[in-house]
Amino acid sequence: MKLTVIGTGYLGATHAICMAVMGYDVVGVDVDPEKIDRLNSGEVPFFEPGLPELLTKALESGRLRFTTSFEEAAAFGDVHFICVGTPQKPGSEAADLTYVDSAVDSLAVHLRRRALVVGKSTVPVGTAARLAKRVRELAPAGDDIELAWNPEFLREGFAVDDTMKPDRMVFGVTSAWAEEQLRAAFRPVLAQGVPVKVTDLQTAELVKVAANSFLATKISYINAMAEICEVTGADVHDLAEALAYDERIGGKFLRPGLGFGGGCLPKDIRAFAHRAEELGVGQAVGFLREIDGINRRRRARTVDLVVELCDGDVSGKRIAALGAAFKPNSDDIRDAPALDVAATLRTMGADVVVFDPAAMDNARRVHPELEYGTSALDAARGADVVVLLTEWNEFREIEPPAMAAVVTQPKIVDGRHALDPVRWRAAGWEYRALGRP
Repeated sequence: MKLTVIGTGYLGATHAICMAVMGYDVVGVDVDPEKIDRLNSGEVPFFEPGLPELLTKALESGRLRFTTSFEEAAAFGDVHFICVGTPQKPGSEAADLTYVDSAVDSLAVHLRRRALVVGKSTVPVGTAARLAKRVRELAPAGDDIELAWNPEFLREGFAVDDTMKPDRMVFGVTSAWAEEQLRAAFRPVLAQGVPVKVTDLQTAELVKVAANSFLATKISYINAMAEICEVTGADVHDLAEALAYDERIGGKFLRPGLGFGGGCLPKDIRAFAHRAEELGVGQAVGFLREIDGINRRRRARTVDLVVELCDGDVSGKRIAALGAAFKPNSDDIRDAPALDVAATLRTMGADVVVFDPAAMDNARRVHPELEYGTSALDAARGADVVVLLTEWNEFREIEPPAMAAVVTQPKIVDGRHALDPVRWRAAGWEYRALGRP
């Protein structure tokens, strides 16, 4: 069985590389010649731990190559994975399906023999059925082309493990043949005992957005509790720990702080709510609007804490912003709370210096107005307030006395509940965190 992967962004490149390492012959396809050249030369165009080494291994094996030719891909592959982005549509909360539609159209016109097209992109429910009809209309092979849906559940920073050892797989299919093809395409993964849920197309589409909505709800729930704690003097960190002992609730994603960002959760819950309204069942997920609102408020409240530590005015104050990526072990700055906070403080007149271990280049492109340091201590030099915005391990490991030696004022806002307040206060720091006394 030969595989193609259409789209070589975060999802597609990871999928293509890992499938080749697991023994399949794989062709990755993208319309961006520069990206293709970089991948063919052994360079991963984004930060993901472990992936560059696997790319080198896959290329050296001869089982992986990248191309811009959809015709070449169609002739090569038995199973074609669609892994392009579905960003939020400009001026709307709906998902932009331009790239998905273009990828399917560009591939379908060259499909001349029986094959399976598999969507992995996150799409509004109903998209798969529409694309199944579209691909049969465009493909020379007609009804010999089937479409399935296999949603991805990658966590940035853990994408290799999530691809090669996922906690579950979902196969949305319309025939036994399509299920057989998917099982063959994932044989090494399934051999590890990974559970498979076989569903119809629409259920498979809903699984991803439902999972993301649940995670977003859990994150925003504890942050809503943080708002209560802030006005009552309670400690949200202790509250979260107490709740986590309840096995019905659990501690995962029950972490107070700055909230979620990135290219998935924010746009997915908005697109889900938008699609529900289109289907006439918007009230069923109306709570997602408030989830989004709670998440946005955490950014504003983090700014408020910095302002409070500056005695009500950040104008002319030097602020060290530790973090730019939306999460650690990633260079992804899409809808990043860290950069949102840093940019807001800059518009309020503060001199903001940012440092991130992986996302500096991306941050500079989007926010050239900010200053950038060469290390955490460099960013903190002369700072009136330090604000931790992305919970990288190297920030957790900072020695409070070492940082106190370079700042103007030993004041810190822990936007991620990543630091030990007792340790920092013992070193003479004024420590503040969302939802903590």
